[in-house]
Amino acid sequence: MPQDIKTPFGKITPGVSLFPIYYLLFIYGFVYILPYGKSLIGISWFDWLRNEDGPLEWLQFFEYVFSSLLAFLIFLRRKNKREINSIIWFFIAFLSLIIAGEEISWGERLTGFGIGSISDLNVQGETNFHNLPFFHNYLLDPVFEISCIFLGWFGWRKFKNIDSFPGKELSLYFLFVALFYFYFDISWASTTEQIRNDQEIFEFLLSSGIFLHCLKNLNRTGFGNKEPKHHFNEIELEG
Repeated sequence: MPQDIKTPFGKITPGVSLFPIYYLLFIYGFVYILPYGKSLIGISWFDWLRNEDGPLEWLQFFEYVFSSLLAFLIFLRRKNKREINSIIWFFIAFLSLIIAGEEISWGERLTGFGIGSISDLNVQGETNFHNLPFFHNYLLDPVFEISCIFLGWFGWRKFKNIDSFPGKELSLYFLFVALFYFYFDISWASTTEQIRNDQEIFEFLLSSGIFLHCLKNLNRTGFGNKEPKHHFNEIELEG
């Protein structure tokens, strides 16, 4: 739950988690100007974080793996496996596992072995599907934008009784990602130079939001219970 913010003028009670704001301020206000990166590791600390196969991408991989496991455990604990919440939890488990595999090109980055027929067509020359030309060039960014708007706003606002959708307090984990990809695409289509591609920095928020959502709901079910005791009753969803 969001914590009260103490100011000289009194307390501010936010309706959402402010971690994404603190995270972005830390990245762009501190890591971005952190010196001696090129001297120590041959690249700036900022570029090291946001690189393909860098720390943030590996953190995303682990978060998606654990999200898949947690969502599957939640699915198993539900009595009615055909109920909409159960189906969505199973879908989250399946999709998180797929995304985790895609993040590391299905192990090619670790083993060096891939599928030549896929990597030959791939934009990055790797064995994954999200970087195949049609999906990468036309579908990838809109999928990010639409899904993050749904997870960060439309889902909890319009489907208040579905506990498998992230709640209001996690909104910023998804909306900042949608905003980045929207601005990235608009800058590409505009007359100005396209903004720098900091996708790994923002995608880390997405994976973290999914992971926290799964972790929170696993705790809510209780290890001895089969179904959630309530549907986000403790969170104010009006807005």
